[in-house]
Amino acid sequence: MNIMSSQNQARVKNRAPAPIQISAEQILREASERQEQHILDPIVKIHDAEEYQSHLREKRKQFEDNIRYRREHIGNWVKYARFEEDNREFERSRSVFERALEVDGRNPELWLRYAELEMRNEFINRARNVLDRAVQLLPRVDFLWYKYVYMEEMVGDIPKCRTVFERWMEWMPDDNAWMSYARFELRGGHMDQAKEIMKRYANAYPSSRSFLRFAKWAEHEAKDIDLARTVYESALVELEPEESRQARVFARFAAFEERQGEYERARVIYKHATKLFNLGQPPKISVPGEEDDEEIPQWEQEKRGELYKAYIAFEKKRGDKAGIEDIVITGQRAEYEKRVTADPTDYDAWFEYAKMEEDNEVARGTESCTDNSNKVREVYERAIANIPPSMVDKQHWRRYIFLWIYYAVYEEMQKHDLDRASKVYDACLDLIPHSKFSFSKIWINAAKLHIRRKDLASARKLLGRAIGLCGKERIFTQYIELELALGEVDRCRSLFANYLKAMPHNCRAWSKYADLEKSVGETERCRAIYELAVAQPALDMPEMLWKNYIDFEIDEGEGANARALYERLLEKTGHVKVWISYSQFEGSEVGQGVNKARETFQRAHDQMKDAGMKEERVLLLDAWRVFEKTKGEAQSLAKVDSMLPRRVKRKRMATDENGVELGWEEYFDYHFPNDDNANAGNLKILEMAAKWKQAQQAQDDSSSSEEDDSDDE
Repeated sequence: MNIMSSQNQARVKNRAPAPIQISAEQILREASERQEQHILDPIVKIHDAEEYQSHLREKRKQFEDNIRYRREHIGNWVKYARFEEDNREFERSRSVFERALEVDGRNPELWLRYAELEMRNEFINRARNVLDRAVQLLPRVDFLWYKYVYMEEMVGDIPKCRTVFERWMEWMPDDNAWMSYARFELRGGHMDQAKEIMKRYANAYPSSRSFLRFAKWAEHEAKDIDLARTVYESALVELEPEESRQARVFARFAAFEERQGEYERARVIYKHATKLFNLGQPPKISVPGEEDDEEIPQWEQEKRGELYKAYIAFEKKRGDKAGIEDIVITGQRAEYEKRVTADPTDYDAWFEYAKMEEDNEVARGTESCTDNSNKVREVYERAIANIPPSMVDKQHWRRYIFLWIYYAVYEEMQKHDLDRASKVYDACLDLIPHSKFSFSKIWINAAKLHIRRKDLASARKLLGRAIGLCGKERIFTQYIELELALGEVDRCRSLFANYLKAMPHNCRAWSKYADLEKSVGETERCRAIYELAVAQPALDMPEMLWKNYIDFEIDEGEGANARALYERLLEKTGHVKVWISYSQFEGSEVGQGVNKARETFQRAHDQMKDAGMKEERVLLLDAWRVFEKTKGEAQSLAKVDSMLPRRVKRKRMATDENGVELGWEEYFDYHFPNDDNANAGNLKILEMAAKWKQAQQAQDDSSSSEEDDSDDE
């Protein structure tokens, strides 16, 4: 045990700051002081030929030593050769390069430096020999060939340069080599030979890349539009399907025709491409033997997307309004089809899809109205066919139900087919599992549709069925509003009876029922309804119900009844707001006057004082003070002001739910002037206890001193 504790103590790091702190400036200064100084080579001054030769021997010895130490390092050889070149010792420089080639004869950089030596000093034949040896040894190194043809062209030996190019082309180099050969012929003014070279290039590399570069060269460099068009057409016909069916071929071809002003030809190319690649269309069902989207590379899919965007941009610039709208709608339709295919229960996508088809129908007007209507209905029918997977969870059905509502609204508002809209609502109601959950919105919308069809009997029958299956508050209120608008008061009373039977705790229902009786002049029935309401054992908002009942009695001028209601309410609750409202009522015209209001305020204050309700007393005194300012006198206002408390800060022990002490906390308390007498009694008791304790302590001290005196005697 002690060994383990000692090991743990040894692993503890001392995290205290070091007594001497080192700054970054100090570190940099020490590093600079300890850095070794760079030794510069001395400046050599040569006075005669003998010193010059001695200097050369010395430098050559250094270079030879370096080569002997690192023979494979090409940089040493190049520096050595460059030194000899600077001193006009060309034979020695060539000798150094030849020795280097014996070490690493397949280093293309070394051959290039060797050739540049000869070219700098205008030894053209020697440079030609070096490059000829280099390309024979390294025929796949392009920059050696580039250097070779560049030199021949610079010296003006065109036939020799063409011969070098032909030798190079026998090795089937990359695209840039063929392009360089063609541009060389163009610079020489040999257009036909340049075209033949590009044709040889396209035949050597039969790919979309080579044909596109050929067409671009013909358009921009050769300025032969017919040749460029022929190349594009040949690419679509002669290439293999995997090469010709690339989106970039059609995109380049269409852009070429657009640049030449051939807009109809460009449009035909775009339409052919969109049809070939199924761009902007709903995804097809995969058929064996046909190209599937999953087999298309990602880069090709991106190119096809860019092609379709280019088609849209072309139609926006060159097409008419109908063509532009078709392009946009087709693209949006394809996007929505992808979304709903990936997730059939993505109801937001179905909403947007249907809204897009509706807007398209409105924009087209009477033109192709039947086809557009069929498309809208097809989208809605496909959408509502995707029933939520859960028949228990209502949350999955909330968005789905609105598809039915939007479908019915479309049939009613856009197509003015009320019968079809009614059938949509009926189908939706038959689909909902009402035993588990229901939706009042569907019932109400269907009933309102029957009313607009002037079929009142069907509307009442449907709402009655809704009450039986759904029984929600909104259905009751809508049904009552319907009957009230028709003036059927007896039907409203019957509905309220069922409403309250289903929801006796609903204070809004009681209040609306009482308001109905009040509106028809049935005061006693209204009062009876309120009495039944306040007698209920459980209410959701009893304060609202009592307030409405009291306001009703006040409106009727029955002050005694209102006062009795206040007293009954105070028996149930002593809330400060009830007391304030009661006092204000007494001070109103219906009450017994200002003095009665003051008595009520005082009565409330006394009860709250006895109950120790300090914050409620503050609210009451504030309301009393406002009342005195409005209707009282200066003397009464001064009395209330004298009762106002003083806010003090105190401390108390804070505890958690289990009663564990958490520490002292500060809180604000109210010190009322009228409470000083009670506090004074407590202070007097504490003062008497302190005096008794002091007397007791003095008596103990005197007795102990007497005992000490007796011990001394």
